[in-house]
Amino acid sequence: MLEQFVAVLPGTLGPALLVMVLSVLLTVGEGRDKPLSSSWRLVGLGVGTLAAIVFAALRATAVINRRSMVNFPTLIACVIADLALIWVVLAAGRLTRDWHDHRTSLNLANGLAALAVALSVFRALPDVILQLTAFVEPNSPVFTSDMLLRALGFVLAIATVVIVAAIFRSMHRTCSHKAFSLAALLVVVLTLIQHGTGLLALLQNTGELILHGLPFRIMALLYNANQAMVIVQVCVFVIPAVACMVAGFRMPVEGRTASVSRQHKAFRRRALASSVWSLVAMIFVTLALTVGTAQAHKVPVLSPPEAYSLSKETATIKFSQVSDGHLHRFQYKAKDGTVMRFIIIKKNGAAYGIGLDACENCGDAGYYEKDGKIICKKCDVAINLATIGFKGGCNPIPLPYTTGHGSILIQTADLDALSSHFKS
Repeated sequence: MLEQFVAVLPGTLGPALLVMVLSVLLTVGEGRDKPLSSSWRLVGLGVGTLAAIVFAALRATAVINRRSMVNFPTLIACVIADLALIWVVLAAGRLTRDWHDHRTSLNLANGLAALAVALSVFRALPDVILQLTAFVEPNSPVFTSDMLLRALGFVLAIATVVIVAAIFRSMHRTCSHKAFSLAALLVVVLTLIQHGTGLLALLQNTGELILHGLPFRIMALLYNANQAMVIVQVCVFVIPAVACMVAGFRMPVEGRTASVSRQHKAFRRRALASSVWSLVAMIFVTLALTVGTAQAHKVPVLSPPEAYSLSKETATIKFSQVSDGHLHRFQYKAKDGTVMRFIIIKKNGAAYGIGLDACENCGDAGYYEKDGKIICKKCDVAINLATIGFKGGCNPIPLPYTTGHGSILIQTADLDALSSHFKS
């Protein structure tokens, strides 16, 4: 669940903040008294989402296996649209103040905003949508507890994005227009940096542009700091949050009349509440994308090897040592000097799963136990306990053994013969 959450959150939060700030800055009129372009941004969001779904489906079915032929023109368009958005944000106050006198300019601003939203959503959502393909593990039933947890992580991430954007949006009613516009401008500039860095990286990969030295290091740093950029996009809203807090404390509690006093108190409550909740949202997103990501991508550590009896010809492991149903790992040094590992786990009854701590597909990455499952460290596939000891798939490479006198007996000659699976 956590892996899905931290994968979906950064991919959707940036576009959501962009949509939100443009909605705040460009929304004018009420009822039928609205400009012709009032719904264009929503249309752009829908078109971008639909295009992202189609592109993700084509990628998932391998119809498109060269993403650069789509990424290159869309990144160029994104950079151009982001540059145009800077003008939109800077001119938004003037265009909306007396919008009846600026209908054409406002329609142009909404058109540019709709284009930028469509392109940003198209760029960001395909990787998020492809997370849906990871809900069900290969050769597993569709409806499992793991699938439901992954789906829950996906849904919670989308819900978090909507809530965070709504909290930040609430500040525009109590903070100054300049403070919110500055945050919006920084969101657009950071989006431009993300798209521009992606374009430079693509040009570098195709050999059409070669960067060296400091420019290359800066590009690589920005390209690999996607989550950090999202955190910065969120944290720029500290500007309107502080402005809201200042406005709330400056608002006098007492007014000339009881009605005015109530209005002042209500304004102060709204200002302070939106400020505090925005700060909470920033802290939550920062922790989710730092601590949460680190926890989700934490590399499992293999348990240390256990002691056992070893003679010149036989490795002997007592039943009592491995009869608890958990994974037990052992180490052996072959005649050729290779240090190798093998595992034992009691499956059911008197049956034991015994094999190398390696497989034909993933090499000697090893296996670890989590929530009662044996999982390959390299590919994260959960191994069916019943198949341990048999060839195929990501199963541990079978190891011959015998039993007797309350122990499992493994011939060292059999271990020596399989040492090649642990050679680098």
